[in-house]
Amino acid sequence: MSTTPIVAGAPDGPSVAPPAPRMNATSVARRVAGWQSRFPALQLLALIAVVAYGLATIPGFGSSPSIKSMAVLAALLGLAALPQTLVVLLGGIDFSIPAFIAAGGILASALAGGHGWPVGVVLVLIVVGCGACGAVSGFVCHRFTANPLIITLGMYAVVEGIILVSTNGNVTDPPPNSLIRWTAVNGTTLGVSIPPVVVLWIVVALVTGVALARTPSGRRLYATGTNLRAARLALMRTEVIWIVIFMLSAAISGLVGVLVFSYASGATSNMGDTYLFQGLTAVIIGGNAIGYARGDYWRTVLGSLILTAVTTVLIGKGFDSTDTQILFGFVILIVVGLYGREQRVQDRV
Repeated sequence: MSTTPIVAGAPDGPSVAPPAPRMNATSVARRVAGWQSRFPALQLLALIAVVAYGLATIPGFGSSPSIKSMAVLAALLGLAALPQTLVVLLGGIDFSIPAFIAAGGILASALAGGHGWPVGVVLVLIVVGCGACGAVSGFVCHRFTANPLIITLGMYAVVEGIILVSTNGNVTDPPPNSLIRWTAVNGTTLGVSIPPVVVLWIVVALVTGVALARTPSGRRLYATGTNLRAARLALMRTEVIWIVIFMLSAAISGLVGVLVFSYASGATSNMGDTYLFQGLTAVIIGGNAIGYARGDYWRTVLGSLILTAVTTVLIGKGFDSTDTQILFGFVILIVVGLYGREQRVQDRV
């Protein structure tokens, strides 16, 4: 009688199927996180739930004026969050955005509103001036490997200081009618009852989404944000990428300041401060991971819609801005805490 053991899987031995992997809470969570990283399903469900709750509990929530007002607010927030999205995908963060929003609004107020300059000339001046300051931030961050948070805070202080010195804190000139029409809640676009700023946001979202996903420049942005060292070894001009992204962040922020100025019918030196916290919240709630170069602008669009809907519901329920900030602060802590449990690509390569 042979004593040779039978080896599972051997040519002459019986074939034994490997045991099926056990499904536990950790594996399920990883699968959900992997799926969520590819498609923002949770954000869509959250948006639907908030809107449904608002329609069911708040009178007039679904009326045409209410929807238009929320659309305009979401458009302003989404456009203000676009610069932060680009910088986050690069692997940084930009705290100078509110200063450039204020600079754009005050320049539009002083030049277009006060001195009657052509709006086109004022917009070019804002893009050039703000973009140059942003380029300096990007250059310093990359060349000296400086923390973007510190550099952009310094740039914020510089720009805010220039604003206060040049205006003495007194800006009273109203926007011209050509700017007011862009953000009017009851405005029309080509005869259609849609505010122009909402149409502008849709166009910007489409262009940005295609540029990030389908162009070489977008792929280089993701590659640089994912692993700066690997991007350098791949002969990418990472310094140029950092300079361009921070330049775009500042220039776009300045243009957003013009829209905020026209919507509020006035400009102040701190008019952009609200959009720093709300814009960063929209980026994070949308599912863009800070420090991981993961996400896209469409997630920020969803985050902006969720944030606007939640704020409207909370105001309708009698909460004030302080309560909403506390709630959004908790959300940021939770989401960022979940990101912190992941391993970065640059740590795995």
